[in-house]
Amino acid sequence: MRQWPSDANDGCSGLHKLKSHEAKCSYLISNSQCSPEGYIDYLHLFYCICGGSPVFGYSILVLWLILLFYLLGNTTACYFCSNLEALSKLLKLSPAIAGVTLLSLGNGAPDVFSSIVSFMGAESTNLVGLNCVLGGAFFVSSVVVGIISICTTLREITIDKACFIRDACFLLFVLLILLAILVYGKINLWSAMAFSSLYLVYVFLVSVTHIFSKEEEPISYFDSDPILPTKGELYAPLVSYKVEQKPNKLFCYFSRILCFLELPLYLPRRLTIPDINEERWSKPFAVISVTLSPMLLAALCASNREELGSKQSLLVSLSGVIIGVTFGVTAIVKTDKERPPTRIQFPWLAGGFLMSVTWTYILAEELVSLLVSFGVILSISPSILGLTVLAWGNSLSDLIANVSVAVNGGSSGVQVAISACYGGPIFNTLSGLGISFVLFSWAGYPSPRVIPKDTTLFQTIGFLIAGLLWALVVLPRRGMKLDRVLGAGLICVYLCFLSVSIGQSLGLTQHPG
Repeated sequence: MRQWPSDANDGCSGLHKLKSHEAKCSYLISNSQCSPEGYIDYLHLFYCICGGSPVFGYSILVLWLILLFYLLGNTTACYFCSNLEALSKLLKLSPAIAGVTLLSLGNGAPDVFSSIVSFMGAESTNLVGLNCVLGGAFFVSSVVVGIISICTTLREITIDKACFIRDACFLLFVLLILLAILVYGKINLWSAMAFSSLYLVYVFLVSVTHIFSKEEEPISYFDSDPILPTKGELYAPLVSYKVEQKPNKLFCYFSRILCFLELPLYLPRRLTIPDINEERWSKPFAVISVTLSPMLLAALCASNREELGSKQSLLVSLSGVIIGVTFGVTAIVKTDKERPPTRIQFPWLAGGFLMSVTWTYILAEELVSLLVSFGVILSISPSILGLTVLAWGNSLSDLIANVSVAVNGGSSGVQVAISACYGGPIFNTLSGLGISFVLFSWAGYPSPRVIPKDTTLFQTIGFLIAGLLWALVVLPRRGMKLDRVLGAGLICVYLCFLSVSIGQSLGLTQHPG
């Protein structure tokens, strides 16, 4: 019988003491603690299937990582935000309230769901979620604000002092509360709910500011297509699908190839997410989506047989089929072929919202699982991967959208972009970590849950606070004008933090504590 290293049962720490990929594959099969949280066993794929060719294995995992980031962002943009915009119109929310609730939810969905997913798993994934949210907040409030400041220096644009101080100070307050929770090391259900509900306080402050300042109402925050501003308008499509000039044959062939390659990624979501967007309306897709979406939800619930049992799983699956067929028949009878429903929209929007949340959660779960597997393969702490790779990937859309709006949207565009750079991290921290804390503590109710110790969290919060204090000191002293001094300082703070973190992960510098 093969003898494994003495620490073989300590997670997957014994994996790297083995030489051949055959031995590592056998180790993974015999050690259940190496099982992934997601749907794909990435360690088995890398060591057992691609073990003889590690370069091929790395290539597959990196490509899948990029694809997951794309799917997560695309699902949020095309389905999640589209339903949020329609719901905001249906509920007749004011622009100020919609901006700090639905807009923030749309922009922060990847961070929020990555955080929630991480707290549903093992202790190592808990740290991924914490570092992902804090890393994203640091990147947006430092790097994105810094780039905006440098790009708009020559225009000498001033931003609203009251709004900036409100947002920056509230983010600073939230970080101090989070720091106190991490220092204490435990959290119960009531304190988790109190932390999450702080976002209602922020919404109230924004509403009061909006009422007294009579801010100009912004146009639609949501767009199913990626956005980039032009000189004449604040928001404009990044990619126009209506080409005025007649495209050549090469362009047509290239477009068809792209559509064909994207089809396996497009169809599963299109067939399971109800969509009544007028531009994308299709009765066949609508009927199929309302039929398959309950079945998908039932299949996901029934897949966890350890909690439900075989009989309950079968009952859940059967219920999903019955509900799906009922919805499908109703959609056939009640919908028009030419246009989407105009009278009874709420059930459609609620169903689309629920299924877009489901797909976002599935993709976020798989993304976190892949990053944890990368940590095992590369012997890198999952916390560092959450702080860098996951945070950067989830914040890329914020970087593109906010910088584009600031550069091309005039003074109002700069104000919108800067507000988003602070309002977004507030939402992600209070809602992403807040909801995660609530679910995490609910599982242990009434006893408090212990939050995993990670000194890099204190380090991240310290640098993040330093960046906020730099902005709070420099901006008022320079007449609220965005310039290179502010931008360069913020980027330098982030680069210092990044250098220290990477140095610690590589063993070049001493880890604190």
